[in-house]
Amino acid sequence: MYLRLARRFLFETDKRLLWKAAWTLGLGGLISVHKHKRRLKRGEFFPPFLYLSVINSCNLRCQGCWVDVAAKQHKIEVEAANKTIAEAKAMGNRFFGILGGEPFMHKDLMKIFAANPDVYFQVFTNGHFITDEVAAELRRLGNVTPLISVEGSEIISDTRRGREGVLNQTMQGLETALRHKLLVGVCTSVCKSNIDDLVRNQWVDRLIEMGVMYCWYHIYRPVGPEPNQALALSSEEQRRVRQFVVDTRATKPIIVIDAYHDDAGNALCPAVTGFTHHVGPWGDIEPCPVIQLATESIHDDRPLAETMNQSEFLRDFRELTAKHTRGCVIMERPDLLIQLAEKHGARDTTARKAVIQELENITPRRSQYQPGDEIPERSFVYRWAKKYAFNDFGTYGKHFDVSQYDDPDQSPEPAKNSLPVVTR
Repeated sequence: MYLRLARRFLFETDKRLLWKAAWTLGLGGLISVHKHKRRLKRGEFFPPFLYLSVINSCNLRCQGCWVDVAAKQHKIEVEAANKTIAEAKAMGNRFFGILGGEPFMHKDLMKIFAANPDVYFQVFTNGHFITDEVAAELRRLGNVTPLISVEGSEIISDTRRGREGVLNQTMQGLETALRHKLLVGVCTSVCKSNIDDLVRNQWVDRLIEMGVMYCWYHIYRPVGPEPNQALALSSEEQRRVRQFVVDTRATKPIIVIDAYHDDAGNALCPAVTGFTHHVGPWGDIEPCPVIQLATESIHDDRPLAETMNQSEFLRDFRELTAKHTRGCVIMERPDLLIQLAEKHGARDTTARKAVIQELENITPRRSQYQPGDEIPERSFVYRWAKKYAFNDFGTYGKHFDVSQYDDPDQSPEPAKNSLPVVTR
C-alpha cells in the first residue's frame, strides 16, 4: 500500500509542487511541532498551526453552518493577514488553514499566497471558484492545496448546501484542480444523510481513480443559528467513521486525515491540546472555528506571540475543557463555554450576536470521546507520525479528571456545574 501511495505521488502530481509540500509542510510542519514542544517545556505557548477564516461571505447556505455568510461582507485585509502570518512564522509556523465562508470569494486571496512563498496553505473550499485561471495560478505559486468539500450525492448535496446543482459545480472545480496537477484533497462533514454514500470503499476508490491525494472526514456538529440536530451522528455511527478511517489508512493508497484521535485511538481536541487556534473574519482569536467567542484580536496593539501566550481566556478554555472531557466541548458541554464567556467577558464574534443563546439551545451529545471503545491506528506510519506530531502534548494527562466527565449518552440533562477554579 505504501509503495502504491508513493507511486501515486511521484507520477500523478507536479514534482515541483510535491517537493514544495514535502519541504514546507512536511519538514517545516515537523519543525513547527518541535518548537511547540520546546515552548511547552519552558511554560510558554503558541500553537504550531493556525486557521484563518479570511472572509465571512459564501455562495452556499449549508445546513449547520456557523458563519454569518449572508451578513455584510467582512474580510481580513492583505496587510493584516500578512502581518499575522509573519508573526506566526517568527514562532516557527509553516502551515496555515484558510477558511471562510468561501475563501476564494476574497478578491485578494492570491496576493496573500504570493506574499508568503515560504509557508504552505490548505484552502477549505466548495470548489465553485476553481477555474482554469485560478488553478493555473495555484500551480504557479506551488504553496497551496485546495481541500474541496463534497457532501454526498446530487440530491443530498443540494439539500445539505442549500442550492441546486451544487455537486456538479463542486466536481467541476475538483476536476479542474486535478487537471492542473495540484495536490488536491476532498473533505466531508459526515452526517446521517451522507454516511452511507461517502464512508465506503467505493467512494475512496473513486477519489483515488480521479487523482485525489488525500481525504478528510469531519464529524458534523449541529451548531450555529440553524443547527439540524437530526443530521448528527450517534455514538455507534461515529465509531463506524473512526473504524473506516483507520482501515482505509492501512489499506488504500490515499492519505486520510482526522483531527480527533492520537495513535492509540484516544480522543482529543486540537484546540484543547493547543495544536491550533483560529482567527475569524473580523480578526478575533478564537479557540476553534465553531467556538465564536474571543477576548483578543490580531488587530490588538501587542504582538501575536504575547497575545497567545498571555491570553487567560484561551488558557482557561484549554485547561477547563481538558479537565471535563477528551471530546468536543461545544457538543458535550456547551455550558462550560457560557461560563467561560461570563468569567472573562468574552465577546460574541459573530454578526448575528446570538452565540450564547445558540449554546444554551444545544442538546449535549457524545462526540469523538467514546470511553472504552478506542480504536488504535493500524498503520505504523500513522502511529509514528501521531506519536511525534499529533497527540495531546501532555494536556489530558495533566488536567483530565474522569470523575468530572458527564457522559451525554447517560445524562438526561445537561451538566450545570459551577465553573471550577483553573490552577496554573
